[in-house]
Amino acid sequence: MSLRIGIVGAAGYAGGELLRLLLAHPEVGAIVPGSSSLAGKPVTSAHPNLRKRTDLAFVPYDDVRACDVVFLSLPNGAQRYEEFRERAPLVIDLSSDHRLRDPKAYEVWYGAPHPHPARLAEAVYGIPELHRDRIRGSTLVTGAGCNATAAILALLPLARAGLVDRARPIVVECKVGSSEGGREASEDSHHPERSGVVRSFRPVGHRHTAEIEQELSCDGWSPRVQLSVTSVELVRGVLATAHVPVAGVADEKVLWRAYREAYAAEPFVRIVKERTGIYRFPEPKLLAGTNFADVGFALDARGDRVVALCAIDNLVKGAAGNGVQAMNVALGLPEDAGLGFVGLHP
Repeated sequence: MSLRIGIVGAAGYAGGELLRLLLAHPEVGAIVPGSSSLAGKPVTSAHPNLRKRTDLAFVPYDDVRACDVVFLSLPNGAQRYEEFRERAPLVIDLSSDHRLRDPKAYEVWYGAPHPHPARLAEAVYGIPELHRDRIRGSTLVTGAGCNATAAILALLPLARAGLVDRARPIVVECKVGSSEGGREASEDSHHPERSGVVRSFRPVGHRHTAEIEQELSCDGWSPRVQLSVTSVELVRGVLATAHVPVAGVADEKVLWRAYREAYAAEPFVRIVKERTGIYRFPEPKLLAGTNFADVGFALDARGDRVVALCAIDNLVKGAAGNGVQAMNVALGLPEDAGLGFVGLHP
């Protein structure tokens, strides 16, 4: 197989990660990197890490055609799917435009009606660990919010095992790096304002809350999630720390069983819970550039709370890497194709 892949929005951070991953993908033969602002310039002008790795140049969006897959790596609300759906049999939209299945929920969280509400039901939420069977053969796969991805993967084993006290809310705190804000500069990303901060970026009302509640709903239960997001001194990375009310959890053996049953066969989820050492629990630093999600947990000695954790690279497992993983699943390719980088230490 020699796939032709289009990237719309290839000059952004997630677009650059798509380029890095797809250049190493054994089944990709051609990449068409689209940019509205840098057309004609080499991709290395935006992504200098790719020097001597490629001589590709950005092209106008009109030239992103006749592809096997098109990735939409555009800001939320761009709503460009209609323009590109005829240009490839598979579109993977990394924005939030198609993540919520309920048009009413979209209007609540994004402040306006969705322009194509019927399409929300057609899109498949693109975390393979949740929807692998539905992603296979799909024509429209969404990305997932980076904070939502980390929170969902931390919580999923507890929800599936029925260990959550459904009468009480789940509290999630995400600590996030600066690249989550994207490539466009702003006052709060200005180095003197951003460096050294532990800034409460969104203590309430973060849009990824809706994704977490949607994807953890099961058996008539829709969880109440209270999400807070804090900016910290990182460039890449998300650490989700979820405080989960539980019922009937007597010891950690129950939790180990739940996490192993959920993730033993998953190629990109690792359970990290060590007795000793400085990396006893998930740590975003170790995941930079990788598609892994490291999950862990701790049981409160009083028995009524589990702290569930997940660390990811927000640009890879939280965006581009998850998109490539979903592409592999959709096309019947080895799920780990192009995603072999294991990270660096120290």
